[in-house]
Amino acid sequence: MKQTNNAPKQQRLRSLDALRGFDMFWIIGGQRIILALAALTGWPLFKWLHSQMNHVKWEGFAFYDLIFPLFLFLAGVSMPFSFGKRLSNGDSKASIYNHAFTRMITLIILGMLYNRILNFDEEHLRFASVLGRIGIAWFLAAIIFLNTSLHWQIVWFWGLLISYYLLMQFVPVPGFGAGVLTLEGNLSGYIDRLLLPGTLHLKVMEPEGILSTIPSIGTAMLGVFAGTFLHSQKVNFSKIQKGLIIIFAGLVSLAVGKLWGLFFPIIKNLWTSSFTLYAGGWSLLLLGIFYLIIDVWGFKKWAFFFVVIGLNPITIYIVQYKIINFNTMRDFFFGGFMRIAPESVVPLIGSIGYTAGVWMFLYILYRKKIFLKV
Repeated sequence: MKQTNNAPKQQRLRSLDALRGFDMFWIIGGQRIILALAALTGWPLFKWLHSQMNHVKWEGFAFYDLIFPLFLFLAGVSMPFSFGKRLSNGDSKASIYNHAFTRMITLIILGMLYNRILNFDEEHLRFASVLGRIGIAWFLAAIIFLNTSLHWQIVWFWGLLISYYLLMQFVPVPGFGAGVLTLEGNLSGYIDRLLLPGTLHLKVMEPEGILSTIPSIGTAMLGVFAGTFLHSQKVNFSKIQKGLIIIFAGLVSLAVGKLWGLFFPIIKNLWTSSFTLYAGGWSLLLLGIFYLIIDVWGFKKWAFFFVVIGLNPITIYIVQYKIINFNTMRDFFFGGFMRIAPESVVPLIGSIGYTAGVWMFLYILYRKKIFLKV
């Protein structure tokens, strides 16, 4: 017998797809465009944006450091919506566990493929990856979400961040001692050198390593909290109030992350607890702004460019550098313009051409309704 559900239907948040696309835009060509504009114009605005388009070497934070945690945060935001829909449709928790576990394993494998594991080059074999971390952190956050109340989810969140802080500060590393947060002397890197096979991305440590996965679960959990709040029909707030509260929560998270950074520095490569809160603060701010503009006030047309990207993020992450040569596509369509243009303008035309090629590829997938869902 067919089950009926009289609960109000939750529409898909367009802002999630748009913000995910905004996040991915910077690695499919947005960074190149900013660098070209900074070189061409010399304007202070573009010079400042240029300074934000690279990862900081160690301690500190730049906009480019937000791309990875924002993606993981958004995966957490989606969780209450996707799991809530499946549970309301009668799916068992066991089937959701199976899906979540399969997703984690798939992402780990895709990450290893991205790192060219099929080259069988033992000297450069790298098992840890960005996709692997997303899979593991999302899966563990899903287990917490599915089996605990909101109260205990919050306990888990702070427990993960505080436990990681205590481990990094008070467990000594042979030859360095406790609380050393340098590239060579930190506990996370030491554990990676002991336990991770193959090569490490930073030679002496792995940014997507074992111990630093602990606080990355917290990044996904922050997204879960935001998604739970937006998804809930029980809280007595209007959509505008929800968006403003998300923004306020972002400001609080930024402040707490900055304050904690005085004692436990903001370091992306270690995914420090302060980094989790600081990056989470920016993620919450962006989510609140996108949610208000797109889902509350209904200004959607401008976001279509980002939505096309945001519906196929894993696809473009994998194919951009490893499978399809978009530089060849750029040269085919824009090569003539690049030959006749002034030399100073060529990088800008090239970067726009590259981005346009990637976007058109994703647009074709969008029109054909081809989406890589993991």
